[in-house]
Amino acid sequence: MIEDLALPFMQHAVLAALLAAVCCGVMGTLVVANRMVFLAGGAAHAAYGGVGLAYFLALPVLPVTVAFTVAAALLMAAVTLRRVEDTDTVIGVLWAAGMAFGIILLDLSPGYKPDLMSYLFGSIITVPVADLYALAGLAVLLVAVTLRHYNGFVAMAFDREFAAVRGAPVRFLHYLLTALAAVTVVLLIRVAGLILVIALLSVAPSLAVRRAASLGRAMAWAALLNVFFCLAGLLLAYRFNLTSGAAIIAVAAATFGLSLVAGSRHRRQGA
Repeated sequence: MIEDLALPFMQHAVLAALLAAVCCGVMGTLVVANRMVFLAGGAAHAAYGGVGLAYFLALPVLPVTVAFTVAAALLMAAVTLRRVEDTDTVIGVLWAAGMAFGIILLDLSPGYKPDLMSYLFGSIITVPVADLYALAGLAVLLVAVTLRHYNGFVAMAFDREFAAVRGAPVRFLHYLLTALAAVTVVLLIRVAGLILVIALLSVAPSLAVRRAASLGRAMAWAALLNVFFCLAGLLLAYRFNLTSGAAIIAVAAATFGLSLVAGSRHRRQGA
């Protein structure tokens, strides 16, 4: 495989994997620490509505999808703040409605219609250079926003009510985090696919949050774990002619399972 790294498409795939790992390490840790994984998943699926709307109106796909997904995510965020008891139900409804809306609009769109399976599984091997620049910009944005609001994010993840009493802008940070999650999902869907994005946003951050002593260290560990998942998955995909996204998810799932087994044994020995 080493000699094949000289090929441009392999270099692009590795660079895309590293950028995706950093973005999902930072964003995923914030999402997991604030117990917003289901909300991020709902926004990810609602992105299909933006894709369908863009093709129906014959407009550029990326900006329309970002705008639609952020709007849907902010609506979900508003529900989680005002009607906590109905959160799962409403997010589930918006999740399904967004996908259905997109598919219907694609059915009604004249001319070329994209294969939605490409948005579901992505193609990290064929990522274009323009998407690499977009991912690099996203990584810089996420790191900058996290550094700017780090104390507020830590307080909100620890205890939202206490953070609000202490004067932290909890409502603003809740909406900001939701909007950033939506943008992250949209920019990564074209590269990695919906399923892989959700895996990178949840598996490594959940492992890191359990063991890291601080939110910052959890982000660093989550990014490193995602790098391992992506590179190991790409290696398996290359060696055994597998779909790259599925191979990466398999590595992540296997690592998560081994971690659960190891943790269970450690607790039994401690008891």
